Amino acid sequence: MTTLIYIAAGTEVKRLPDQEYRRAIDLSRKIAAEVGTPRFYLEREEEVALSRKWFAAEPLVEKALRIVGEREDCLGHGLIHVRKVAIDVGALILIEEGGAPADVRVRRFVLLAHLSGLLHDIRRSEKNHAELGADEAAAILASFPLSDEECADVAGAIRNHEAFRPSRTETGPKARLLSDALYDADKFRWGPDNFTETLWAMIIPRGIPLQALLPRFLAGLEGIRKVRESFRTATGREYGPDFIDRGLMIGRRLYEELTADII
Repeated sequence: MTTLIYIAAGTEVKRLPDQEYRRAIDLSRKIAAEVGTPRFYLEREEEVALSRKWFAAEPLVEKALRIVGEREDCLGHGLIHVRKVAIDVGALILIEEGGAPADVRVRRFVLLAHLSGLLHDIRRSEKNHAELGADEAAAILASFPLSDEECADVAGAIRNHEAFRPSRTETGPKARLLSDALYDADKFRWGPDNFTETLWAMIIPRGIPLQALLPRFLAGLEGIRKVRESFRTATGREYGPDFIDRGLMIGRRLYEELTADII
């Protein structure tokens, strides 16, 4: 019988089979450290820090976090994932808007970005999760002090966030920017995070052994590569490919080392 261990990952705790996954996770994080931090977090540190600060200070964000936290974790798309997406969406809005951070309008727009990031995977475990998530988010936000237009913009962004699906045309430039920024921030996670966090959170609860994972690994890398040219905002197109390239480097090295171990 496999011994089970518990390790903390941010605010979530993952239940891991002893040795096999523990070594693979440690290896993926070691490789990620060697590959280095995505340029976005180095060159746009100021906007990311401000988004994080506003995220932590906003009562409506805290309310949305509680709602998401009450739901079952969606295998790699739980609180850790949505927090990162939300903060990066906020940073993208700050960059794309190019306005003064003290501008009340900009801060309100960043709030909508944070809410869209937190709620975008609220129905992640179901088919058509973007469509269902948009409807669920609209229902949740009905109790928030937001205008009908603001609720519609958040729901529309969530409806458009899924990869390899046509993006619906939004009604105005603000709605379009929110939609595109959410998509890009979510796809940033297809970079290093995919191999240091998401992959393990998806397969470990299902008890999938590494021997079963590895034959599908290269096909998975090809799917990630396709995201590289799909970023939608100007900032996403500048920094998104760097996320993907670093993720692919981690994935290839991880595959090579794990395959060598098994052989």
